[in-house]
Amino acid sequence: MVFLIRHARAEYRPGRLYGRTPGVHLAADGVEDAKRLAERLEPVRFNAIYSSPLERCRETAEPIAAGRGLQIQTVERLEEVEYGSWQGKSFKTLARTKMWRTVQLHPSQATFPGGESMRAMQARGVDAIEEIRRRHKRGCVAVVSHADLLKAVAAHYLGLHFDLFQRIVISPASVTLFSFGEGFPRLVRLSDSGSYEEFRPKPKRKST
Repeated sequence: MVFLIRHARAEYRPGRLYGRTPGVHLAADGVEDAKRLAERLEPVRFNAIYSSPLERCRETAEPIAAGRGLQIQTVERLEEVEYGSWQGKSFKTLARTKMWRTVQLHPSQATFPGGESMRAMQARGVDAIEEIRRRHKRGCVAVVSHADLLKAVAAHYLGLHFDLFQRIVISPASVTLFSFGEGFPRLVRLSDSGSYEEFRPKPKRKST
């Protein structure tokens, strides 16, 4: 099972596209949300924990890894979208561009100026998850990344046309869970913030 986890709320001004801007850490409430996320996931036995290299993702992964004896494995292909010249600009400014409507309604045709295409972002995200699945054919793995990449990956496994991926909402510090146990993907939870007690190993019965 693959637990797709969006990082907790980061410390940046609302209304601006930060993208891959370095040095963006979790906000104070984001740190607390990451701790609560780790507490919810405590019953789950993870075989591995993977993360985008950006600080806000690694800081979300750290409480999950704590006490499990697992190292956080950084995967470049899980990184945020390369927004090019859009990075750092306000959403108000970007919403006035022709590209904005393309990104929202026809992302399969969108390439950010000086950056990557949305289709390339989806492809590298799916490739990363498929490689992780090949490494871990059984059990559970955690993958901490960013909203657009996780939405794009979820759309792929749901069989949605990429132009519909913006209809998916994935909240900060939430879990989107896919099972691949029957040879094909099943969506178990989407943008979830609930309990995972059903994953706690059941005690073995003593023989009489």
